[in-house]
Amino acid sequence: MSIISNNLKKIKPSPTLAVTQKARELKAAGKDVIGLGAGEPDFDTPDNIKQAAISAIDAGDTKYTAVDGTPKLKKAIIEKFKRENKLNFETDQISVGAGGKQIIYNAMMATLNHGDEVIIPAPYWVSYPDIVLLAGGNPVIVKCSEKESFKISPEKLKNAITEKTKWLMLNSPSNPTGSCYTELEINSLADILKKHKQIHILSDDIYEHITYENFKFFTIAQVKELEDRILTMNGVSKAYAMTGWRIGYGAGPKELIKAMAKIQSQSTTNPSSISQAAAVEALNGKQDFIVERTKSFQQRRDFVLNELKSIKGVSCLKPEGAFYVFPSCSSLLGKKDPNGKFLKTDDDFVESLLENQGIAVVQGSAFGLNGFFRISYATSMDNLKKAMKKIKFFCENLK
Repeated sequence: MSIISNNLKKIKPSPTLAVTQKARELKAAGKDVIGLGAGEPDFDTPDNIKQAAISAIDAGDTKYTAVDGTPKLKKAIIEKFKRENKLNFETDQISVGAGGKQIIYNAMMATLNHGDEVIIPAPYWVSYPDIVLLAGGNPVIVKCSEKESFKISPEKLKNAITEKTKWLMLNSPSNPTGSCYTELEINSLADILKKHKQIHILSDDIYEHITYENFKFFTIAQVKELEDRILTMNGVSKAYAMTGWRIGYGAGPKELIKAMAKIQSQSTTNPSSISQAAAVEALNGKQDFIVERTKSFQQRRDFVLNELKSIKGVSCLKPEGAFYVFPSCSSLLGKKDPNGKFLKTDDDFVESLLENQGIAVVQGSAFGLNGFFRISYATSMDNLKKAMKKIKFFCENLK
């Protein structure tokens, strides 16, 4: 009898983390590798946030906190929602976890029964389906093509709903595509969801602050008729360059938030007290640096898009947010690399790109859509210039 549970056998390790780890190992072995697989900003955490953490340590703020967040941090989150999204929450509607991933995990573990269905538009963030599987649910993958801007339509949503549907996952701006749902598109989906009162919506807004060309962010929690069925997830990782601090938060119905706290009380307990103190400063402190950093991301996006356009056989939708592009490599599949290896799938493509050119990207299949690959441009312009030159050389020398 295996010591490994049957539940765990259903899932796979995170592909994005695996790519990043492989790139690190190759670098440690002395190989020249440029990693474009990590979903984290290359900027440092702002000094005022780091100082808040140091002050918390000096003040002895190093004890257990309430399981799902300190009163100060919950207050800062409530103010954030009021200020930026015109949403009103009470303290017992807020949950703080060790990253946004834990918020999603807690929600699924607290609500899914065996056989419950969760609609997940693809391309999706790699962890959505596996978290659902771990919780005993069934991920219902709805593929959304490049022609559809990788976004689920009201018709596709309607066709995916069954009597077993319990959740819909929405992510805007999207990881891996950078696509964003407009207010009109959100409202069109909401019109379908209003008719199915058993369905809850998890809105993953982690890239909220990273949008381009004056895109107006809109979250489905702003649809009044659905507010009692929505869990809005966000965090400090992306906008504030705090990926390693591990603070995410959710806002939703009191019953759900209480259930999520019960799950957390029997797993990690509270997030780091120091990280929570830093997150208070992140949300309450100056925000102007976000605009400047987003401008930098946009410059990098535009550079990468222009370089991709010059590569024969590669096409790419222009992203409206986040810090990824999701180009198609389907026209290059079926060719051979310089070593004579036949590239049948996008997995083969990214593996060969790493082996031959030292460029680490993530295969589209990891996000539920074959024939694509994800590039993170959250790295220096120097790295991007070197990497795009190598990607172009690789693609144009396939036979």
